[in-house]
Amino acid sequence: MAKVAKKRASKRTAKTAGKRKKPAAKATRTRKSGARAMWKGVVKMGRTEVPVKLYSAVQGQDVGFRLLHQPDKQPVQQVMINPETDDVVPYERIKKAFPDGDVLVILNEDELASLKPEPSRDIEVMRFVDADDITQQWYDRPYYLGPDGSNGDYFALAEALKRSEKQGVVRWVMRNQEYVGALLPAGDHLMLITLRHAEEVIPVTALEPPVGRTPDQRELKLARQLVAALESDFDPAEFKDEHRERLLEFIEKKAKGRAPKVSKIQAKRATPKDNLASVLEASLKSTAKERRSA
Repeated sequence: MAKVAKKRASKRTAKTAGKRKKPAAKATRTRKSGARAMWKGVVKMGRTEVPVKLYSAVQGQDVGFRLLHQPDKQPVQQVMINPETDDVVPYERIKKAFPDGDVLVILNEDELASLKPEPSRDIEVMRFVDADDITQQWYDRPYYLGPDGSNGDYFALAEALKRSEKQGVVRWVMRNQEYVGALLPAGDHLMLITLRHAEEVIPVTALEPPVGRTPDQRELKLARQLVAALESDFDPAEFKDEHRERLLEFIEKKAKGRAPKVSKIQAKRATPKDNLASVLEASLKSTAKERRSA
């Protein structure tokens, strides 16, 4: 089967033909913020239970587009077709199959449903580990956990994790999916981050070992100076999706009937240097100059 775009039939009547079209919605730069619980559960540690609400800690900012049929600007839809006959295949007649060599193993909905985990609201703490035992490549998607009625137990757990510098390794089932995650403090609250499985993480030992000579003392000193010169606090507001900003600005101008100018973004090219020391010296001078002019 393959996906194709199929034009929706335009349904216009004499009653609606004379109505004025509504202006297109203006592209927005930010989505409305505000925490809304997406799931409820119970953190379980032995006989202790802490009811919690789960909130997403991130939100997508992708710019969405409508797909149109170019001649008449009507919206299109995607359907499944049989490549042999070009006939549209209704959803209820579609089956799932897994390729196993030259064989397609077909699975029906009942078989797939029987393999789903049992529904549960338990977030089971399996163990507590040192905070630095779980490194960044294991983290997947972050969530916040808020209290759900038992504020005292909730904030006591958050404070205990903060003071002990520990993370909890937990497992739970949410929306027919099993998860393993890390339970850690986030300020006065709790954060739950899903963890990748072992087969998903590539260890650093899989990389080729470094080759070449060891940096000398002069190069190491210059490198330390460069790090010190660039040292500062992390301010996430400084780092924006510049492509998204340019795209929204372009759309806004075009919607107002203006002809926005399109300028190609030139990538910065690194200038080759003779050795590491000269590169570090040039970087250090450039950084110092920028700091003085700021």
